[in-house]
Amino acid sequence: MTKTRPLDGIRVIDFSRVLAGPLVGQILGDLGADVIKIERPGHGDDTRTWGPPWKNYAADDEPEDLEATYYMAINRNKRSIVLDLKDADDIAFARRLALTGDIVLDNFKPGFMAQLGLDRASLAADKPDIITATVTAFGGDTDAAHLPGYDLAVQGMSGIMHLTGEVGGRALRVGIPVVDMLTGYNTTVGVLAALHERGQTGVGRHVEVSLMDAGLAALLNHQTGVLMGGQNPGRGGNRHYSIAPYESYTCADGDIIVAAANDKLYAGVCRVIGRPELIDDPRFVTNTIRRQNLEELNEILEPAFASNTRAHWIAKLRDEDVPCGPINSLREALDWAIDMGMEPIFTGSNDYQAVRNPVRIDGAVITEGQRPPRLGEHTDEIRAEVDTWGDRS
Repeated sequence: MTKTRPLDGIRVIDFSRVLAGPLVGQILGDLGADVIKIERPGHGDDTRTWGPPWKNYAADDEPEDLEATYYMAINRNKRSIVLDLKDADDIAFARRLALTGDIVLDNFKPGFMAQLGLDRASLAADKPDIITATVTAFGGDTDAAHLPGYDLAVQGMSGIMHLTGEVGGRALRVGIPVVDMLTGYNTTVGVLAALHERGQTGVGRHVEVSLMDAGLAALLNHQTGVLMGGQNPGRGGNRHYSIAPYESYTCADGDIIVAAANDKLYAGVCRVIGRPELIDDPRFVTNTIRRQNLEELNEILEPAFASNTRAHWIAKLRDEDVPCGPINSLREALDWAIDMGMEPIFTGSNDYQAVRNPVRIDGAVITEGQRPPRLGEHTDEIRAEVDTWGDRS
């Protein structure tokens, strides 16, 4: 990608920790912003100790110098400064630092930033164009505002876990911290919208996204089914609630995904398994009827796919333009993306590697940048620089 990035010249003062907030900072940093990560003395971000796995910054690092790869996943393209937010001098410096920024990000409990004079109202008195963004668990002014929340808790409370798992089985956590990630992505959208508006009005905004709001919004067709369709769906395994055939099937050497989301694709599946007469079979002639008669349809499809290998069926399905693929391990997924020329890997110093930001701009991707910082690595540098910045008001 070119040296100029969309957010060059934008400064983010990031008080957040763990996942959703730091993800916002990382995305903004990937896009060119100068992201300054505020960390507590001695420990820093909790995720620094969320290992194994671990990664050393240098070959001669001591064991206590190792950082969790979890932390490495969401903190690249940032600078770290240590500040004690219980110390009056450090609080004063934090406010001074915030007033040099364009965006102030946090995920503390509601009211904490106001106690420090770092909330939108306090900062805007001196800097009306400041943008603040807060990640909360259940909203800043709701009856549940006082409750703590992590991704797992909200996966359960939002209904996501209720939908996840095999029919008749236990509710399962999604294999990634999906609520935290969706909260981070939605917060980023809000911040960029506020930044765009500021360019027109000269005035900043306060952006807030809660884990619960993001989790509920992620229910998409399920929530409209509840609100307007009178349904309260449960677990369906790998089957789609509305489309058929749209699920995993077991082949002779493992499982594949078949995603026939319309009648044309269903016809392709029928030809692939050598049963073209099923295209006009009245039991399966439309998607609605197929979904109603899915058990009968699978009595045909399951033994057909079990009769040969994944590679055999994937090749034939792709000849018919039916979306399909193997169920890959993470290593297999990365290797395939590399082989396909998708350039999925971001690299930094000290052998840092991570999956890159997925955004392409003018066809280019962001594949190089700064590794995640050591705790307080840039404290002296930032303290010296702040004297030259001045308030951005």
